Amino acid sequence: MENQKDNRRNNEPATCFEDLDTWKKAHEFVLRVYQMTNMFPKSEVYGLSSQMRRAAYSIPANIAEGFKKRGKADKVRYLNISQGSLEETKYYLILSRDLGYADASHVSQMQARINEVDMMLDSYMNRIIQDSRREKFRVFGFLAPLLLGFLTSCFLTSWLLNFLTS
Repeated sequence: MENQKDNRRNNEPATCFEDLDTWKKAHEFVLRVYQMTNMFPKSEVYGLSSQMRRAAYSIPANIAEGFKKRGKADKVRYLNISQGSLEETKYYLILSRDLGYADASHVSQMQARINEVDMMLDSYMNRIIQDSRREKFRVFGFLAPLLLGFLTSCFLTSWLLNFLTS
Protein backbone atom coordinates (compact mmCIF):
# COMPACT_ATOMS: atom_id res chain seq x y z
CA MET A 1 0.00 0.00 0.00
CA GLU A 2 1.07 3.52 -0.69
CA ASN A 3 1.89 5.62 2.33
CA GLN A 4 0.66 9.08 3.16
CA LYS A 5 3.82 10.77 1.85
CA ASP A 6 3.70 8.89 -1.47
CA ASN A 7 0.04 9.83 -1.93
CA ARG A 8 0.80 13.51 -1.29
CA ARG A 9 3.73 13.40 -3.69
CA ASN A 10 1.36 12.17 -6.42
CA ASN A 11 -1.33 14.60 -5.28
CA GLU A 12 -3.58 11.64 -4.63
CA PRO A 13 -5.50 11.50 -1.36
CA ALA A 14 -5.28 8.41 0.82
CA THR A 15 -7.96 5.92 -0.19
CA CYS A 16 -8.21 4.15 3.15
CA PHE A 17 -7.04 4.73 6.71
CA GLU A 18 -4.31 2.11 6.26
CA ASP A 19 -2.62 4.47 3.78
CA LEU A 20 -1.97 7.02 6.54
CA ASP A 21 1.52 7.04 8.08
CA THR A 22 -0.04 8.37 11.27
CA TRP A 23 -2.31 5.33 11.53
CA LYS A 24 0.58 2.95 10.72
CA LYS A 25 2.77 4.37 13.50
CA ALA A 26 -0.11 4.31 15.97
CA HIS A 27 -0.86 0.69 15.06
CA GLU A 28 2.80 -0.30 15.53
CA PHE A 29 2.69 1.37 18.92
CA VAL A 30 -0.39 -0.65 19.93
CA LEU A 31 1.37 -3.89 19.02
CA ARG A 32 4.26 -2.89 21.28
CA VAL A 33 1.86 -2.01 24.10
CA TYR A 34 0.40 -5.52 23.86
CA GLN A 35 3.89 -7.02 24.06
CA MET A 36 4.74 -4.81 27.02
CA THR A 37 1.56 -5.55 28.96
CA ASN A 38 2.03 -9.30 28.46
CA MET A 39 4.91 -8.93 30.92
CA PHE A 40 2.78 -7.26 33.61
CA PRO A 41 1.76 -9.28 36.67
CA LYS A 42 -1.35 -11.44 36.24
CA SER A 43 -3.03 -9.34 38.94
CA GLU A 44 -3.12 -6.47 36.39
CA VAL A 45 -4.99 -8.40 33.68
CA TYR A 46 -8.21 -6.53 34.45
CA GLY A 47 -6.46 -3.43 35.76
CA LEU A 48 -3.57 -1.54 34.23
CA SER A 49 -3.01 -4.00 31.36
CA SER A 50 -6.59 -3.68 30.20
CA GLN A 51 -6.75 0.10 30.62
CA MET A 52 -3.44 0.67 28.87
CA ARG A 53 -4.43 -1.54 25.95
CA ARG A 54 -7.81 0.15 25.58
CA ALA A 55 -6.27 3.62 25.59
CA ALA A 56 -3.58 2.54 23.12
CA TYR A 57 -5.87 0.86 20.58
CA SER A 58 -8.24 3.79 20.78
CA ILE A 59 -5.57 5.94 19.10
CA PRO A 60 -5.49 4.20 15.68
CA ALA A 61 -9.17 3.17 15.99
CA ASN A 62 -10.28 6.81 16.15
CA ILE A 63 -7.92 7.76 13.33
CA ALA A 64 -9.59 5.03 11.25
CA GLU A 65 -13.10 6.08 12.25
CA GLY A 66 -12.41 9.75 11.54
CA PHE A 67 -10.93 8.93 8.14
CA LYS A 68 -14.34 8.17 6.63
CA LYS A 69 -16.12 11.16 8.15
CA ARG A 70 -17.10 13.58 5.42
CA GLY A 71 -17.01 16.81 7.37
CA LYS A 72 -13.68 18.32 8.38
CA ALA A 73 -15.05 19.11 11.86
CA ASP A 74 -16.00 15.44 12.36
CA LYS A 75 -12.59 14.28 11.18
CA VAL A 76 -10.84 16.64 13.57
CA ARG A 77 -13.13 15.59 16.44
CA TYR A 78 -12.13 11.93 16.04
CA LEU A 79 -8.46 12.86 15.77
CA ASN A 80 -8.85 14.90 18.95
CA ILE A 81 -10.31 11.84 20.68
CA SER A 82 -7.18 9.98 19.52
CA GLN A 83 -5.09 12.69 21.14
CA GLY A 84 -6.93 12.21 24.42
CA SER A 85 -6.28 8.46 24.31
CA LEU A 86 -2.66 9.15 23.46
CA GLU A 87 -2.25 11.34 26.54
CA GLU A 88 -3.95 8.70 28.67
CA THR A 89 -1.50 6.10 27.34
CA LYS A 90 1.42 8.39 28.19
CA TYR A 91 0.25 8.36 31.79
CA TYR A 92 -0.06 4.56 31.85
CA LEU A 93 3.53 4.31 30.63
CA ILE A 94 4.66 6.44 33.57
CA LEU A 95 2.54 4.41 35.97
CA SER A 96 3.87 1.09 34.68
CA ARG A 97 7.42 2.36 35.18
CA ASP A 98 6.71 3.69 38.66
CA LEU A 99 5.02 0.45 39.72
CA GLY A 100 8.06 -1.49 38.51
CA TYR A 101 6.16 -3.37 35.78
CA ALA A 102 8.49 -2.05 33.08
CA ASP A 103 12.06 -0.82 33.27
CA ALA A 104 12.83 2.84 32.68
CA SER A 105 14.72 2.28 29.41
CA HIS A 106 11.83 0.34 27.87
CA VAL A 107 9.34 2.99 28.98
CA SER A 108 11.63 5.65 27.54
CA GLN A 109 11.61 3.87 24.16
CA MET A 110 7.84 3.60 24.27
CA GLN A 111 7.55 7.29 25.16
CA ALA A 112 9.71 8.19 22.16
CA ARG A 113 7.41 6.14 19.91
CA ILE A 114 4.22 7.67 21.29
CA ASN A 115 5.71 11.17 21.04
CA GLU A 116 6.36 10.51 17.35
CA VAL A 117 2.72 9.47 16.90
CA ASP A 118 1.69 12.59 18.82
CA MET A 119 3.64 14.89 16.47
CA MET A 120 2.29 13.11 13.38
CA LEU A 121 -1.26 13.32 14.69
CA ASP A 122 -0.86 17.04 15.40
CA SER A 123 0.49 17.59 11.91
CA TYR A 124 -2.34 15.60 10.32
CA MET A 125 -4.97 17.53 12.30
CA ASN A 126 -3.39 20.88 11.47
CA ARG A 127 -3.36 20.00 7.76
CA ILE A 128 -7.09 19.19 7.88
CA ILE A 129 -7.81 22.42 9.77
CA GLN A 130 -5.74 24.47 7.29
CA ASP A 131 -7.50 22.82 4.33
CA SER A 132 -10.83 23.64 5.94
CA ARG A 133 -9.81 27.29 6.36
CA ARG A 134 -8.64 27.45 2.75
CA GLU A 135 -11.99 26.08 1.60
CA LYS A 136 -13.83 28.73 3.61
CA PHE A 137 -11.54 31.41 2.21
CA ARG A 138 -12.24 30.19 -1.32
CA VAL A 139 -15.97 30.54 -0.73
CA PHE A 140 -15.58 33.96 0.86
CA GLY A 141 -12.88 34.85 -1.66
CA PHE A 142 -15.40 34.23 -4.42
CA LEU A 143 -18.07 36.24 -2.61
CA ALA A 144 -15.78 39.13 -1.66
CA PRO A 145 -15.72 40.83 -5.09
CA LEU A 146 -19.50 40.45 -5.36
CA LEU A 147 -20.00 41.87 -1.90
CA LEU A 148 -17.56 44.69 -2.58
CA GLY A 149 -19.35 45.49 -5.83
CA PHE A 150 -22.71 45.47 -4.07
CA LEU A 151 -21.48 47.72 -1.25
CA THR A 152 -19.81 50.07 -3.70
CA SER A 153 -22.98 50.35 -5.74
CA CYS A 154 -25.03 50.98 -2.55
CA PHE A 155 -22.58 53.67 -1.47
CA LEU A 156 -22.56 55.31 -4.89
CA THR A 157 -26.34 55.17 -5.08
CA SER A 158 -26.64 56.73 -1.61
CA TRP A 159 -24.07 59.40 -2.46
CA LEU A 160 -25.74 60.17 -5.76
CA LEU A 161 -29.17 60.49 -4.10
CA ASN A 162 -27.72 62.82 -1.47
CA PHE A 163 -25.99 64.88 -4.16
CA LEU A 164 -29.12 65.17 -6.29
CA THR A 165 -31.43 66.04 -3.38
CA SER A 166 -29.19 68.64 -1.84
